[in-house]
Amino acid sequence: MKLLSKLLASIVVCSFASVPLVVMADDASRDKEIAERFAKCDVNHDGKLIREEANGCMPRIYSNFSYIDSMNKGYVTVAEIQAMANR
Repeated sequence: MKLLSKLLASIVVCSFASVPLVVMADDASRDKEIAERFAKCDVNHDGKLIREEANGCMPRIYSNFSYIDSMNKGYVTVAEIQAMANR
């Protein structure tokens, strides 16, 4: 019985220990997908996405553009989009 309790405790600890790794992998794959889509939408390849570039190409970015561009620069960067997605 004591051995079974230790085994179950070990399984529980190991399963919880792997959770952050799964979350990190999801963030990394989401960041990669965002970067790839951003690159396709950034038609002039200046590293900035203006509202017109997001229209039709990244509809969620387009509809939330003002929120992401909180400093009213007129553009968003891939890092800003990734940060918003990872919140």
